[in-house]
Amino acid sequence: MVIPAAPPTVNTAPDSQGPASESAVGTTGSRAPSARTDAEARAPKRPSPFIVAAAGTVSLLGLLPLGYVIVTGILTGWPALSALIFRPRVGELLVNTIGLVVITVPLCVAIGVGAAWLVGRTTLPGAKVFAVLLAAPLAVPAFVNSYGWVSAVPSLHGLGSGVLIATLSYFPLVYLPCAAALRRLDPTVEEAAGSLGSGAWAVFFRVVLPQLRLPILGGALLVGLHLLSEYGAFAMIRFDTFTTAIVEQYRSTFNGPAANALAGVLVLLCLVLLIGESGARGRSRYARIGSGVPRVTPRRSLGAFTPVGYLILGGLFVLAIGVPFSSVIRWLVQGGTDVWADPVVGQALLQTVGYGLVGALVTCLLAFPIAFLAVRYPSRLSRGLESVNYLTSSLPGIVTALALVTVSIRFVQPLYQTTVLVIVTYLLMFLPRALVNLRAGLAQVPVGLEEAARSLGKHPVAAFLSVTARFFAPSALAAGALVFLGIVTELTATLLLAPSGTRTLAIQFWSKVNDINYVGAAPYALLMIVLSLPVTYLLFARSRLTSVS
Repeated sequence: MVIPAAPPTVNTAPDSQGPASESAVGTTGSRAPSARTDAEARAPKRPSPFIVAAAGTVSLLGLLPLGYVIVTGILTGWPALSALIFRPRVGELLVNTIGLVVITVPLCVAIGVGAAWLVGRTTLPGAKVFAVLLAAPLAVPAFVNSYGWVSAVPSLHGLGSGVLIATLSYFPLVYLPCAAALRRLDPTVEEAAGSLGSGAWAVFFRVVLPQLRLPILGGALLVGLHLLSEYGAFAMIRFDTFTTAIVEQYRSTFNGPAANALAGVLVLLCLVLLIGESGARGRSRYARIGSGVPRVTPRRSLGAFTPVGYLILGGLFVLAIGVPFSSVIRWLVQGGTDVWADPVVGQALLQTVGYGLVGALVTCLLAFPIAFLAVRYPSRLSRGLESVNYLTSSLPGIVTALALVTVSIRFVQPLYQTTVLVIVTYLLMFLPRALVNLRAGLAQVPVGLEEAARSLGKHPVAAFLSVTARFFAPSALAAGALVFLGIVTELTATLLLAPSGTRTLAIQFWSKVNDINYVGAAPYALLMIVLSLPVTYLLFARSRLTSVS
C-alpha cells in the first residue's frame, strides 16, 4: 500500500474573491476602472455550507479510530491497562517490531537511493528498462511475496526472514520518489562542486544526497508505517509483531481489552514515526529558482563496474519479482487447469473488482470536498480537516477495523459485518491517496477559466463540470486507481469486517494458505498481481511526469 505521509505543498491560484487592485490611480486622484470582473463579483465569498458540512463529516468520521483507542484506554482503567501492557509478551512484540523497523527502513533507503542513482545517473545500458522493472514489486502484495518465498524456502521464519521479505516488498517506496527527485535536480550545482575539486563520491554525499532528504524521509516514513500495519507477510513466516498479535487475539478469544491495549501501543509507535519524520524534515526545501533552461543531467560511466551495476539491479529484480512470481507459476503448473475450474475464482475476482470500484468511487467523491476547500478556500479549518485524514491513514488497518467493529456492535449493530462498513473502512484507510491527487489536480486548474464560463451565463455547478472537471479528470482517475490498488490488496481489515460469504481475492488466498493449500492459493495470487500491475505502471509514469513538469 502506497500510503501518503503528509499533505503536499501546492501553490494555488490567487484568490479571485480578494479586493481589486488599487495600484492604478489616475492623475486626478480617482481610481482607474477596477480589474475585478463580473465573474468575480458573482463568485461566492465563502465556500458552500454543503461542501463544508461534507468535508467536516468525513473528517469527524476519520477521528473514530484514534478516538476509539483513547476512549477504550480510559474505560479500561489504568490498573487493568498497565497489567496488559507491562508484561513479557508485549516486551517481546516491542523488540520484534522495533527491530524490524530499525533494520528494514535503512536497508530500503540504501537500496532505493542506490537503485535510483544507477538508473538515473549512470550510462548503464538498459537503465530505462530497469527503471520500470524496479517499480514492479509494488504490484506484488507483501503477503504474496511472503507466500512465494516460503514456497521456495519453507524454513523461513523469524526476524531475518521478515527483514528480507519486507525490504524486497517496500524498497520501491523510497526508490520512486528518489528517482523522480534526481531528475529534477539542477545539474549546475553538481558541476560547480566538481569544478571546485570535489570527486564523484564527494559530490554525491555533499551535494546530491542532501537534496534527496525530503523524498528519503517521506519514503522511509511510508516503509515504517507499512511495517507496523503488515499482517499476512509476517504471519506466514511465523514472525510475531503487534499487528499479528492483535489479529490473533481478536480472532481466537475476542478479548477486547487485550487487543485494545496492543492497539494502543501500536498507535504510539505510529505517532513516534510521524513525529520523528516531521522533526527530521524540518523546514528546509531544495528548489531551483526559476524554470531556467531544461538541460539533461550528465550521466556517469561505470566503466569496469558496469557488470557490478547489472548484478545489483538484476539481482534485486530477481529477488523481489523473480522468486515470488516463479513460485506462483510453479504452483499453477502443478495444479493444472483444475485450479481455474473452481467457480469461486471467478466470484472472488468479481467481488474484488466490485469492492475496488465502489470503494474508489466513494472515496474520491468524499475526498473531493476536502480537496476543494484546501485549494479554493485555504484556511486553518481546511488545513485541520485535511490533516485529520492524513493522521487516520497512518494508523494500521487493524486499528481502524477494531474501532469500526466496536462502534458498529455497540451503537449501530445493523451495520456490523455489512458491505457498508467495509466500504467505510476503505474510505478511512485510503482517502489520502485520493486526496493528494485531487488536491494537486485542482490546484493546476486556472480559476479564471471557470470564472469566464460563469461570466457567459453558466451556473457555477455547470461551469465547474464543463471546465474544471475536464482539466482535473486525469488526476481524479489516478486517485481512483490508487485507491483501487489498495482495496484489491487489502487483507487485515477485510478479514475482520467482511460479511459472511465474502470471497475477495485476498480472503480466498489467505484461506487457502491457512489450509496449506499452496496450489489452490496460486490463482488468487496471480489475479491480484495482474490487477495491480496497470496501477503500478500508472504510479511510475506519473512520478516521471511530475519530475519533469
